[in-house]
Amino acid sequence: MTKLSRLLLCVVLAALTTAWAVAQDSDSDAKSKSEVRSITGCLTKAEGGNEYLLTANDGSTWEIHGNSAVDLASQVNHTVEAKGVVSHTKMHNMKEDAKDVAKDSGMKNSNTEHGHLKVTDVRSVGDTCQR
Repeated sequence: MTKLSRLLLCVVLAALTTAWAVAQDSDSDAKSKSEVRSITGCLTKAEGGNEYLLTANDGSTWEIHGNSAVDLASQVNHTVEAKGVVSHTKMHNMKEDAKDVAKDSGMKNSNTEHGHLKVTDVRSVGDTCQR
């Protein structure tokens, strides 16, 4: 084997190893973002329809569309713990990653999360909340 062949083999091996490591990292990150979430915060009613807004204690905001399986109307203006999954997971993750990059590069001051949540369970943890 010539020196050039060995060098080429080493470069290809290094590239494949790097690609594999990056793929492993992004797979675990995407999975953690799409799992069931438990979010505590203030539930308010949005304008019109069956729409609600959950402002979490960490500053993130979640739009929730009411459904017959979960009674959100009785929890309005209460501090609640909502469990559910993020809607449109792939697009949500891409948007949040872009916001992280913008914050890291100094283009944005805040990268609080915003998304749509499909709520499967909600319980009151306080009778009132700060809006």
